[in-house]
Amino acid sequence: MSSVPFSFRVRFGVCEIEVSGSRDEVMQTIKELPGLVAGVVEAFGAVGVEAAPAAGEAKVSVSSSGLYPSVGASAGCSEAVLRLLESDWGRTQPRTLPELVEALRANAVHYPASTLSGVLNWLVRRGKIKRWKTERGYVYVLADPARACETSLYPRGEGA
Repeated sequence: MSSVPFSFRVRFGVCEIEVSGSRDEVMQTIKELPGLVAGVVEAFGAVGVEAAPAAGEAKVSVSSSGLYPSVGASAGCSEAVLRLLESDWGRTQPRTLPELVEALRANAVHYPASTLSGVLNWLVRRGKIKRWKTERGYVYVLADPARACETSLYPRGEGA
């Protein structure tokens, strides 16, 4: 059995599978993949999560602590935050900085909390989002959800 680290990653639409281990372990797991995927689909169905989004629904990313809306890997930090807060996930309740960091990480959009904090302050100053302090810490929501998609992120040619 080979002990050299080996990884295999494949993406199908918004779903991605990565298998790591020795080459022999990975090859054996790939042979068992149809049964493993069927088990995962069944497990998600048991907790009420659809395996794939229906037409017109927002895509979601799965992490260890929940489901998050998809923001797209090419989104910049401020655009990604706005997409999160525009989604059902962002509208159901105000979100804290750690929740936003986790949602971005679930989307493979990695920014340090300090960068995200600066972007959140910038968005508050621009009137895109609102912030207030609660017992959970500062929370963030869209300032005007009806106009969130219509307004330019950079009025008058400014940049972040």
